[in-house]
Amino acid sequence: MHELGVVIEVVKTVENFARENNIKEIQSLVLQIGELSSMIPEYVEACYPAAVDGTMLEDTKLEIEVLPGNALCKECNTTFNVLKNEGVCPNCKAKNLELLSGQEFLIKEIVAN
Repeated sequence: MHELGVVIEVVKTVENFARENNIKEIQSLVLQIGELSSMIPEYVEACYPAAVDGTMLEDTKLEIEVLPGNALCKECNTTFNVLKNEGVCPNCKAKNLELLSGQEFLIKEIVAN
């Protein structure tokens, strides 16, 4: 589970941001995770308490927004969800696609008190 190491780095990044901006308390942290990324939202949630233990984020609420894995068919210009359609264009059945979204892993928002 590589999620723990990544979440620890997120915690360090948020703590550095808080220090640089004189933020003393953080209420919540919002992450965006693409459904095609290597990060599994359930694992991120599960390891979050261990990652924030003993840090200024210890009492923060974690929110995760899952971003859809969308692609554009290069044959017929249809936009579709890659997972729901198993990587095949639902319109023309082509597999020639360009990924548009779904590989993201971002800190979307830091909510301070």
